[in-house]
Amino acid sequence: MTGGRLVQVFRSARREGHYLFVDLAEGLARVPEPLLAHFGRPEPALRLNLSRERRLARADAGAVLDAIEEKGFYLQMPPQVVRHDR
Repeated sequence: MTGGRLVQVFRSARREGHYLFVDLAEGLARVPEPLLAHFGRPEPALRLNLSRERRLARADAGAVLDAIEEKGFYLQMPPQVVRHDR
């Protein structure tokens, strides 16, 4: 396993199933203000050393790391529920 990045994960107090992944050292500094307003109060959920090899439940670790590098954050939203009305 290669070295990773220390990541802080926040859960949304307003939107169920929404999580923000950010670099631990940067915190929320690079998250755009409109996103934070939509997200609601960020509640710390967990800290982890994230590497590309790590398995995450609902996201690809490489995509999360790339987004943090490029934008300063990764927003995870709940999976969409497909309804089949009869």
